[in-house]
Amino acid sequence: MPYQAGNRLPGERASRIGHLEVLKSPLVRQLCENFQKPEIPRECKNLDWQPIDTDADSLKYIFGVDGSTQIIRSDTSPYSTIGFVKTALLKIDQYELAKVDKDSPHPYVIRDILQDSAIYHATAFPLRNIGIRGLTNYHAIREILYESINDNSPEMEGQIMETYKWLAYRKWTDEQDQLTYFECPHCHSRNATLPFDAQEGTCPHCGKKLLITDWLGFHQEMGEESAQDTVATTYMNIHETLLLFTAIRTYWEKKSKILSECLFVKDGPLSIRAQYSKLVQPIRQFLAYSQDQGLPVHLLGQEKSGRFFDHFQFIGNEAPDRSLFIPSDAYVKTQIQQRPLEGAEYGFDTNYGAKIFLKWNDYHKMILNIPFGEFVANPNLEDLIGHQRIFATLPKILSNRHEGALLPIELAHGIASLSTYPSARILKLFAVNSGPVEILFLAENEN
Repeated sequence: MPYQAGNRLPGERASRIGHLEVLKSPLVRQLCENFQKPEIPRECKNLDWQPIDTDADSLKYIFGVDGSTQIIRSDTSPYSTIGFVKTALLKIDQYELAKVDKDSPHPYVIRDILQDSAIYHATAFPLRNIGIRGLTNYHAIREILYESINDNSPEMEGQIMETYKWLAYRKWTDEQDQLTYFECPHCHSRNATLPFDAQEGTCPHCGKKLLITDWLGFHQEMGEESAQDTVATTYMNIHETLLLFTAIRTYWEKKSKILSECLFVKDGPLSIRAQYSKLVQPIRQFLAYSQDQGLPVHLLGQEKSGRFFDHFQFIGNEAPDRSLFIPSDAYVKTQIQQRPLEGAEYGFDTNYGAKIFLKWNDYHKMILNIPFGEFVANPNLEDLIGHQRIFATLPKILSNRHEGALLPIELAHGIASLSTYPSARILKLFAVNSGPVEILFLAENEN
């Protein structure tokens, strides 16, 4: 490994001709000559592709959610790092969708749709070598997480926190149980909890202050003076989920009959990883409960990268048009994850939706997720909530601007995107010139 650049001297450069010695090795040359393009395994050639049924009534109202992060690092030691996060939610109906040209949408049409139908949220986290007066990074991030989810800006009005508590305390039921046990961020005992509907409290073991956002376990990825970049990306994923469920909760409480006429589209899988998966079980329970009440929630996630996406690019040409395949637990383990069949079923703790390989045509091959309520290891179409109406709506939300694109996600991305250029340069300019405390203040008040 080369020496890195410092404040006074440049870094060490790798040799531009060093690869020549590698290629002289007889073993390396032999291996390179034997490399071949891999063939599709036999197990992936005879899959149970099912035709897509679009005969049901399409859904009238479409919600799309997306998020973006930018990790900004200073150019000089000690390399300070700030994570910026932005999420957005938009609502459109079939009439507005019909105005959008799927090949080349007019910017004014997009502007008019987004002007009155979209909301966004932004925040920032001091990840490394940045302090807030009187707080370590550890406790500063805890406070920022709490204040960000408890966003009381005119756009959010504290509704994200209400949704978070609605899920955490399972408020759609008549029970009023305390929060399930979690790890205290102070003494790390595992019997921390809060009484029903509380946002703050004290640890029963050490007596120090607890915040309801501590329940998620962000502090388990943080040191006293630094945090991993995944704090920002995980917050983005959770906030996207809470944004969608804010719309779901609002209809459930005020206009329940309209709820089942909505399609909620999320960028990314219907899953929450690691310790944050505490949210998964209440989500599953609500989706199963709402279906039992005759009010199915039509929820759709799309994966645009990752192992499942790469695998579909590998086998997708073998699939017939307008068909789908739902991989079993054994298929996921052996063909995608390349791991033994033993152990817990794939997604047992983390997923609230089943993976679907869907090929509409050669330009629209998508990895979609549709929820199944209570966990199912080997789901069938009948297990997927509202799949008939979701597939009936799918042709109306396809976009031809990008392969496999869905209009709700594409439009939401236009609001939430923090591109590497120029957004990253602008954020870096402010971060360098304004200082961390001022930047966090600006980011919070941008809402």
